[in-house]
Amino acid sequence: MRTAYSVDTVRTAERALMARLPEGALMQRAAAGLAVVCAELLGKVYGARVVLLVGSGDNGGDALYAGARLARRGAGVTAVLLDSERVHRVGLAAFLSAGGRVAESGERALAGADLVVDGIVGIGGRGGLRAAALPVVRAALESRAVVVSVDLPSGVDADTGQVAGEAVRADVTVTFGVYKPGLLVDPGREYAGAVRLVDIGLELGRGEGDLEALQHGDVARLLPEPTGESDKYRRGVVGIVAGSARYPGAAVLAVAGALRGGAGAVRYVGPAAGAVVSRFPETLVSEGAPGKAGRVQAWVAGPGLGDDASGLADVLGAEVPVLIDADGLRLADPEAVRGRAAPTLLTPHAGEAAALLGVAREEVEAERLAAVRELADRFSATVLLKGSTTLVAGGRGEGAGRLARVNSTGTAWLATAGSGDVLSGLCGSLLAAGLGALDAGSVGAYLHGLAARRVSGGAPVVAQDVAGGIAGAWGDVRHGL
Repeated sequence: MRTAYSVDTVRTAERALMARLPEGALMQRAAAGLAVVCAELLGKVYGARVVLLVGSGDNGGDALYAGARLARRGAGVTAVLLDSERVHRVGLAAFLSAGGRVAESGERALAGADLVVDGIVGIGGRGGLRAAALPVVRAALESRAVVVSVDLPSGVDADTGQVAGEAVRADVTVTFGVYKPGLLVDPGREYAGAVRLVDIGLELGRGEGDLEALQHGDVARLLPEPTGESDKYRRGVVGIVAGSARYPGAAVLAVAGALRGGAGAVRYVGPAAGAVVSRFPETLVSEGAPGKAGRVQAWVAGPGLGDDASGLADVLGAEVPVLIDADGLRLADPEAVRGRAAPTLLTPHAGEAAALLGVAREEVEAERLAAVRELADRFSATVLLKGSTTLVAGGRGEGAGRLARVNSTGTAWLATAGSGDVLSGLCGSLLAAGLGALDAGSVGAYLHGLAARRVSGGAPVVAQDVAGGIAGAWGDVRHGL
């Protein structure tokens, strides 16, 4: 599992470590790791042309010390000082002693560069790049050089991933000690490129983290697995309240996701019964209210309901986990959601999240981590915010507080009609199989994204393809592929 930590937590750990080390030792560790990655990217260091974009503070010092190491190995290293009055003086002296030189013109220095090191702003920076840095950053990004950011791309908020203005788009980001949330959450993740973690000896516990990213092994341990004594009821039964005369496909796709999600049986309640049974004859179809459908261990409600809220009160009143998606998010009584004793999982996309929060969609997309946490707090529920990076924030009793999870296994081809219905069914099935809301949302998003990537191969997919790929993704995770 990857765990990311806030700037305040990282700073506290750095101060504790520096108190035990000789002065400057921590920066030397960071610079050594940065120089190693740069050397690997260059392939041949001797004769390579490297340009350092040096801001004030420790990130500029890291870049200068790393530049000194590369210069001693025969690289031609030039530093562009963006704030010469506040440059790291000791680092600059070491850089010059190693044969590095300071550029008079940043744009000219970048001509023909093989690698550019972004050491402009550190993890404490806020807002976009300052005007003085823009010409040289634009020149760097227009060059053919590999761009390496120090700790975090300059202009990206370390705690949120927000990009308020222009920022460096790195090919590689070398981050020190631990991951920062802004490296894992879009839009910041898109700017970070490939992230390389350098161990500098920070001591941080999992309980201090702000954000988690599950890996194959974590998901494999959470996947439900039947035993020899299992039957369809012991494996869990998920109920689906979805679809309408106008949107029968939403019901079919939600059932498809649920059937692939590990539960022993799926009950469907709604007006699209004919379409569901013709596609999936194993579905248990019920007429009337959800409360009379029979035993279920979890409910999924909302996909394709249109304006029919008749079944939602029954579902929200049930004493089992409930997932609310799509039209259900608009139709459900907020007080009924907040008042539930059993776990609740809400699965909005950015537009639905914006409507629930009463803000513009752009605000949610710019501050996704803040939005998912606010929704979880406001509705006392676990919230899965869909997007290029899916975020899951724990509700009451489920990792409530700052800790959230992020998933990036998907592909842009998942932005297709019905894919969210498949995800809802999949997560609902995991709830019925016994996973908590935070785990069901996290595992469901992971498998859903992996399935899409698996069946796409870089080409367009439709929602049915994604549902069909879940079994293969499940197997890949189970067997560590």
